Amino acid sequence: MNFYESLLEQTRSEREYLISAPIIQQAMAGTVSLDSYVAFLREAYHHVKHTVPLLMACGARLPERLEWLREAIAEYIEEEYGHQEWVLNDIRACGGNPDVVRGSLPKLATELMVSYVYDRIARHNPVSFFGMVTVLEGTSIALATQVAGIIQDKLQLPATAFSYLSSHGSLDLEHIELLKRLMDRLDNADDQAAVVHSAKVVYRLYGDMFRSLPLASAECLP
Repeated sequence: MNFYESLLEQTRSEREYLISAPIIQQAMAGTVSLDSYVAFLREAYHHVKHTVPLLMACGARLPERLEWLREAIAEYIEEEYGHQEWVLNDIRACGGNPDVVRGSLPKLATELMVSYVYDRIARHNPVSFFGMVTVLEGTSIALATQVAGIIQDKLQLPATAFSYLSSHGSLDLEHIELLKRLMDRLDNADDQAAVVHSAKVVYRLYGDMFRSLPLASAECLP
C-alpha cells in the first residue's frame, strides 16, 4: 500500500465524522436553507483566506531535502491565490453583504482549525500542512459539485452563487491527483506521521465547523 492509500485508510473514522454532519446530510437531501448555505460560505471565507499564507509558511520552513515539495508549493500558491474573493462574490449573489463577512469573526471550530495548522507548521513539522490539504480537497471532490447542484436547484439561486463550490469540485480533481503523487514521494516516517496526525485533527475540526452551522428549520423539511 502506498502512503496516500494508507493516509486515507488511517483517517477513515475521522472522515466519516465529517461526512455525517447533519448539515451535510440536509444538503445532500435538498433540504438545506439559504441561511445555512450563506453561513457555510462565511466560514469558507475565514479559512480559504489563509490558504496562501499557510502555503507560504509551509514552503518557507521545509528542509532542503524536500526542495521538490517546495517547488510544488510555489505552483500551488499561484493557483490558489485570491479564492477567498470567489467566496465573497458568492455571498453577494446570495443577497449577503461581503463587507460584513470580511469584517466578521469565524466560528470557534474554524478559528481552531486554521490556528492548529499554523501551529503544526511553526512548531512541529511543516509537512503537516498536507493533512489539511487532504481533508479540504478530498471533501471537495467528494461533495462540492454534487452539493452545489442540489442547493442551486432547491434554493433557485443563480450560478454566480456557486463559483467557489462548483470550481473547486472540478479544480480539486486535478489537485487531488497532484496530492497523491506528492504524498507518495514522502518516504520519511516522521513526515508521514505528521500528515496523518494533522489530517485526523483537521477532519474533526472541519466536522465541528459544519456542526456549528445553522440547520434548516422544520418547515423546510419534507
